[in-house]
Amino acid sequence: MSEHHMDGRQDGRRSARRDQTRFVPGWVAILACLGALALAIVGPEAAAQPKRPAERGGEATAAEDAEQDDAGEDDAEAEGEEAAQQPPPEGYTSGLYPMPDDAEVPLAWMPPGTSATPIPSDEIYPPQTITIRFNHKKHVKGLRQTCRSCHEGAYTSGAVTDRLLPRPAQTCDNCHDVDHSDLTQVKAGTNENGQCAYCHIGEDAGSGGKVAPLILPHANLRFPHKKHTDRNIKCSQCHGKVDRLELATREQLPRMAGCFTCHNMSGAAQGDAKSDCDVCHLTQPDGRLMTAFSTGDLLPPRWLHNAAHTPDWLERHKQIAANDSAFCGTCHTESYCTDCHDGKIRPRTVHPNDFLSMHPQAARQDNPRCVTCHQEQTFCADCHRRTGVARDAPSAARLAGRRFHPPPAEWTSAPRGAKHHAWEAERNLNACVSCHTERDCATCHATRGLSGGQGLNPHPLGFESKCKTALSRNPRPCLVCHQSNDSSLKRCR
Repeated sequence: MSEHHMDGRQDGRRSARRDQTRFVPGWVAILACLGALALAIVGPEAAAQPKRPAERGGEATAAEDAEQDDAGEDDAEAEGEEAAQQPPPEGYTSGLYPMPDDAEVPLAWMPPGTSATPIPSDEIYPPQTITIRFNHKKHVKGLRQTCRSCHEGAYTSGAVTDRLLPRPAQTCDNCHDVDHSDLTQVKAGTNENGQCAYCHIGEDAGSGGKVAPLILPHANLRFPHKKHTDRNIKCSQCHGKVDRLELATREQLPRMAGCFTCHNMSGAAQGDAKSDCDVCHLTQPDGRLMTAFSTGDLLPPRWLHNAAHTPDWLERHKQIAANDSAFCGTCHTESYCTDCHDGKIRPRTVHPNDFLSMHPQAARQDNPRCVTCHQEQTFCADCHRRTGVARDAPSAARLAGRRFHPPPAEWTSAPRGAKHHAWEAERNLNACVSCHTERDCATCHATRGLSGGQGLNPHPLGFESKCKTALSRNPRPCLVCHQSNDSSLKRCR
């Protein structure tokens, strides 16, 4: 093969490679690297970005790598937001609610016990006024911050009055382009994340170096965070999945039903997590729980021994008190119970409105027991004598005047008038038996002789033809006067 022919083949190969790949000149690559370096130095919020695991050398762990994979979407959102130098025209929308667009938080992300108590107690956790925009998900997932990064105080706190929120000058200023060294005159920076309106909300946020105050009242509880963190109890065990939410509100505060997962154990499993009420709840000098707060009265929930003080509590409380009187004693003194049960105080809800006409039946059935609140001789008998509903009452023998029943001439004597007791008994026998027994009727409506009756026939005319039906339906009234082997009764069988 000739040399000229070989050169032709080599030129053909070089021409083919040029058609396949065109190399970038070296000076273009150098210029691109310098441009990227300049953007990294002067770009917005460059100092606020935490180092990636690759930049920290051997510090990256497998757990961090897994979190980085889970947070890829969050990083993209964070980078997109940081790239903007000016607030969006419609304003910031993230970090205003627990979920975007104020969507409902999944129950699995809420604190334990939320299913039993969906809404936190106003008496334990007074309402808050949150005037900042804060995206927990972005800080934890996107920027790789831990709970301790902002809430360092929680790991040494022994009381709910301790400050657990981050201190702006020592925490926020480390990443945001702002100066909080003087809280009366905060100085905003030049970057977007250093402007007052970036975090603070409300009208004229940051005007004159001031913002609307953040109001987070202390909980009416005893709660040492340090005792819990020292036992390796994670924040999510009490506050739920805050790392998946944006704004954290009082909805993420612990529920008592969730606390009972540790504080209601028995035996050796209980450890230091005691279940006595005063372990967490505030008490008065005499040891009883504090129940009166500015936001209302603290009452037990339904799930706790079925002790919710609902409208039916008056009927239910006797079973609860009988099962565990010490439970009632955590809030009530003994005199609180005895004042009512000894009759010193009469709650108007004890008896229904028509109880005056119905109380004879209840008294005969002993339900409710009258002597629980009333003295029989000084309350019941005195009232019966005053109204004439007693045989030894002075008014009972009067021919006129204050009587419960009309005079005998109208009530018992013949002939039967409009006010005769026979007609009243036929109209409403229940009213009669509320005070009288069948024996009272038999004192008159029985044969003369040993039975002591006055011989007044209780049977109407033509009763003999109907007695078989009456006896088959209810033989008890018949046996009040007749013996079972009575010949008169045999005719009705």
